[in-house]
Amino acid sequence: MNKIKFNLSILFFLFVGTVFGQQIKFEEYDLPNGLHVILSPDNTNPVVAVSVSYHVGSKNEKPNRTGFAHFFEHLLFEGSDNIKRGEFDQYIAKAGGRSNANTQQDRTFYHEVLPSNQIGTALWLESERMMHAKVEKEGIDTQREVVKEEKRLRIDNQPYTDAITRVLWNNLFPTHPYHWAVIGSMDDLNASSEEDYVHFYKTYYVPNNAVLTIVGDFDIGLTKKIINDYFAPIPKGTEIVRPNVVEKPINQEITVSVEDKNAQVPALIYGYRAPKQIDKDAYVLSIIGNILSRGESSRFSKVIKNEKQLALEAVSFQWNLEDYGVFLVLALPNQGVTIDQIGAALDEEINALKTNGISQTELEMQIHKLEKDYVDNLSTSMGVNETLSNGNLFYHDTHLINTELNIYKSITVDDVKRVTNEYLGKNQRVKLTITPEK
Repeated sequence: MNKIKFNLSILFFLFVGTVFGQQIKFEEYDLPNGLHVILSPDNTNPVVAVSVSYHVGSKNEKPNRTGFAHFFEHLLFEGSDNIKRGEFDQYIAKAGGRSNANTQQDRTFYHEVLPSNQIGTALWLESERMMHAKVEKEGIDTQREVVKEEKRLRIDNQPYTDAITRVLWNNLFPTHPYHWAVIGSMDDLNASSEEDYVHFYKTYYVPNNAVLTIVGDFDIGLTKKIINDYFAPIPKGTEIVRPNVVEKPINQEITVSVEDKNAQVPALIYGYRAPKQIDKDAYVLSIIGNILSRGESSRFSKVIKNEKQLALEAVSFQWNLEDYGVFLVLALPNQGVTIDQIGAALDEEINALKTNGISQTELEMQIHKLEKDYVDNLSTSMGVNETLSNGNLFYHDTHLINTELNIYKSITVDDVKRVTNEYLGKNQRVKLTITPEK
């Protein structure tokens, strides 16, 4: 059995080496209006993944007009001057494809996957979304109610969610726009005028604030012509002023307690302010998160969950963002275990990592796991698409798709010990306790 496992391990690492010996090929260029285009042909399967990533998220909102970026994720499916209300998804369905979108603190991402011969449909739809979407009262009123229902279902009626997405961030970022939840305030959306929405659209949903990425089975020459026909006529937007807010360091543990009507058991959350995603230390923190909680051999699982049986669940991970990151630790105590007990156990494992670090073997295991994650992500056209788009939008380096693993491979055991000590101090965190509502 050990021999079989050893052989399978060799095969996996040979596979990883083969995949990354074959670089992801792409071409990129800018239209005169500022739209950045990334083309990565791959005729393995007769499908194409198309995306437009806008460099706008919740951090670009005003304090009294929160929720706009997420709201537009919904509103821009309403239609345009040439697409009747509700027909956007019908075009995709008739073409045999699927579409979706998501919003984060720093960007909004629209995407479609369709048969190769329908690439023109996707590009036309995205150009319509960018050039003259319907931003008017009927659609605004409709989508406001959709967002309210989403908030009720996904946040108001889910345990721990409001505390994690709103309360924690309020305390981690008292002045930066990361302060508020991505979904924003329903009061802000209600108070906003049609002019407010139109202004947000005309400011951020412009070609010079977007990346168009196409991956899959397509002809480059023909596709460039379609892109030029649909997107070149769109006017360039005004220069965008981005937030530039620097938070004061957290020098003393911030303790917050909230009651949650949806929670059945208490929860303890540690939030540490971390470096921005382009910083190498953010990569180190991703490894630290895995060391602490990924898999049955991780520190939290092995000691806190299994040996001491203190926790129903204990997880940690790095949440990467453009201006800052957040390192999160979340734990649900077993019945009869207090918050203080679970907190002491979490701190003991974090402190052990600070003091003793990890072995070279353990580090290599974690890097191999991340390599596998990378391979899995790039096994689909949309995985390649989003990775290319993010590399350009956030890192200004589309080639990162072929070089990012080298960053992980350059991490040392000394880096792990140093970063744990530098960012995961008790005096550098928000400690959030959630208890069931009495």
